[in-house]
Amino acid sequence: MAYQTLKLEYDGELAIITLARPDKRNAISTQMIEDLLASLAEVQSSSARVGILTGEGKAFCSGMDLDELRAIATRSPVEHLEDSRRMARLFRTVYSFPKPLIAAVNGHALAGGCGLATLADFTISVPDAKFGYTEVRIGFIPALVSVFLRRQIGEKRTRDLALTGRLFDAAEAREMGLVNLVVAAEELMAEARKLAATLIAASPTSLARTKRLLVQFSEGDLDREISMAIQENADIRSTADFREGLASFPEKRTPKWTGE
Repeated sequence: MAYQTLKLEYDGELAIITLARPDKRNAISTQMIEDLLASLAEVQSSSARVGILTGEGKAFCSGMDLDELRAIATRSPVEHLEDSRRMARLFRTVYSFPKPLIAAVNGHALAGGCGLATLADFTISVPDAKFGYTEVRIGFIPALVSVFLRRQIGEKRTRDLALTGRLFDAAEAREMGLVNLVVAAEELMAEARKLAATLIAASPTSLARTKRLLVQFSEGDLDREISMAIQENADIRSTADFREGLASFPEKRTPKWTGE
């Protein structure tokens, strides 16, 4: 299958998905969400045993495409809700993917891109990558990713990252448990492949059942919380602060928040 925003390659029992919008720092568009969902479905039904997700160019993924977000701001509440559901479906798919998934973070992973990087089973990063759930800085909300982030790093740290929107480096991400390994850029894919080989050597039945069990432990609460997050993600798009945040960013000015 041909994809517009990513590349899917196979090397034996390994599948490699590469986000391929380097001119946009691999920003997440509606088309990229559809391509990611389709490519993951293809990998799931293929003979590949392990997947690697990485980015082309200097960034892993800079988050949602702001041009597309500005267009989305003019849509109806029903359209906001559908768009939120689409993003939630992507995060849920990555988190629950039945085959081991490795994120090879080749550069900055921000907002929704940080979610993609940290929801994989394993996250390997280059030292100079920056991470951050930066939504509050543009009048948005890290609603969907916060559902998963609380489970990974706890309530207090989630509040720190989600409320400040601050950037943090790969070393801090590893200390918090969001990154498994930090390696030199020239070693990134070799380390990801080495980990993949270890996983491929294990029983595919055991891996699939282990992943399924881990997801099932919190599945009921997870679905309920995602439903709440979808609504919050949709509702904030109708606010004045959201529109002001999106307007101020490309103009490189301090936003004038109204609290509305």
